[in-house]
Amino acid sequence: MANRPTYEDFKRKALIDDEIKKGYEELKPLYDIKLKLIKMRKEAKLTQEDIAGIMHTKRSNISRLESFNYDAAPKITTLMAYAEATGHKLKVDFI
Repeated sequence: MANRPTYEDFKRKALIDDEIKKGYEELKPLYDIKLKLIKMRKEAKLTQEDIAGIMHTKRSNISRLESFNYDAAPKITTLMAYAEATGHKLKVDFI
């Protein structure tokens, strides 16, 4: 039985294709934000329901905000409110 390729092997091979690489690089900042949101919530020991209550919104909105299947960019005010709900402040920086 052959070994399954790892995610890193798959990613390395996929990114050889310039079109796939371009799409990956365009979406990476949004995915990085979503990963950070989830990490902040978990470190704060909060559920999506908890965050929704603090932000006066529905849990489905928080789920969508954190979802990798939803690629719309969140508003800055939403990110600010989420950060505050988890005990953080939003800092925007350019590199």
